Amino acid sequence: MPVPSHSPALDARIARLRRLAHDEPLLEGVLLYGSWTVGEADAHSDIEAYLYVRDEHLDAFDARAFLGRLAPLQLAYTNMYGILAVVFDDLMRGEFHLTPAGPGIEEVPAWEGMVHLPRPEDAVLLDRTGRLTRAARRLAAFRPPEPAATAQQLTDELANWTLMLAHVLARGEVARGHNLLHAVVAPQQLQLCRLLRESTAHWLTPSRALERDLPAADVDRYTTTTSAARAGEVRTAALNSWRWSRELSAEAADRWGIRVPRRLHDQIAELLAANRPN
Repeated sequence: MPVPSHSPALDARIARLRRLAHDEPLLEGVLLYGSWTVGEADAHSDIEAYLYVRDEHLDAFDARAFLGRLAPLQLAYTNMYGILAVVFDDLMRGEFHLTPAGPGIEEVPAWEGMVHLPRPEDAVLLDRTGRLTRAARRLAAFRPPEPAATAQQLTDELANWTLMLAHVLARGEVARGHNLLHAVVAPQQLQLCRLLRESTAHWLTPSRALERDLPAADVDRYTTTTSAARAGEVRTAALNSWRWSRELSAEAADRWGIRVPRRLHDQIAELLAANRPN
């Protein structure tokens, strides 16, 4: 049975990728990951895959030409992470890792806890040797994070990064503070919230399906921690964020007995309050 999807266009493109991969002798394996593999794809989803090239042919494999046969390309370039990023003519995005098959397939089992493939046989589009399917099966079971140790890690991270945020705002760097608040603090805060609410299905991207996964009260609290990149709004959002972080940390301490550095928490609050907007 194929992975359930709400994107016929993506389903068709993946089916075509499977056919093209089988016809490409330089490829040893192809492994999908992302929303399609967990049954959450929709009309706005992209296609993400590892292309395992036979080791001796890595330099000879023309990935752009191969993907151009999948659908016409409007954009194709190697992004800052070394991944081949493409945009097809229908505005569907794609990210393709070009990897030598030997060491690449051996690394797959190490993804446990970071990648979830509930139906590995569907995620494997090509496997000429059987090695890739065996490796992908190691990712079939999702193991939620261990609560106490993870809560301790997140509580410490939130204190450290929010202190940096307070110093940055005190220096007057509003744009940098805005980035710290939204790109660094918020994801860890949402992970701690998800841990407490026992809603870890979207652990690696904690903002995904936030409105569906978490209680409305938590969504509202998250909203108060967001802002435009204007000084007064960022400072207000930072204060709201730290209040919520402290409440989540206290809740985690009550449940799992984690350590909370209360004096440091008070000092961070004082530093943020000193930057309170007038």
